[in-house]
Amino acid sequence: MNIKTTSFESSETDLRFIRDIVFGEEQQVPRDIEWDGLDPECIHVMAYSDTGDPIGTGRITQNGKIGRLAILKPYRGKGIGAELLEKLIDIAKAQAMGSVYLHAQVQAEAFYTKKGFIKTGDHFMEADIRHVKMVLDLTQ
Repeated sequence: MNIKTTSFESSETDLRFIRDIVFGEEQQVPRDIEWDGLDPECIHVMAYSDTGDPIGTGRITQNGKIGRLAILKPYRGKGIGAELLEKLIDIAKAQAMGSVYLHAQVQAEAFYTKKGFIKTGDHFMEADIRHVKMVLDLTQ
């Protein structure tokens, strides 16, 4: 597996491939919510299989919001999401961000808690899926 930092312009086809499957087909997230227009100003990370196929992605906005973390089903549970998340956190640290945050789907809350994120607030609905805001302090 190979993980690289990229831009939307450079990797749009691969990003759309993964996110259309994970968020569009599997989770039925409406296209206007999934494709929110923020991608061109985000930094993206991509995971590729040993054969060069796109298998996972994530992004971070300029204000430190991590999101759109998606792994194709056959590759889940293999630590790819954790590696993508670490890469996004490293990007935030390199940009001297004091913290990062995300809107975790509730079934992923434990995953983010293990990575040091702290729940802030109550569950809320986003794209008809229950989420919770979580924050990671990068100053410690």
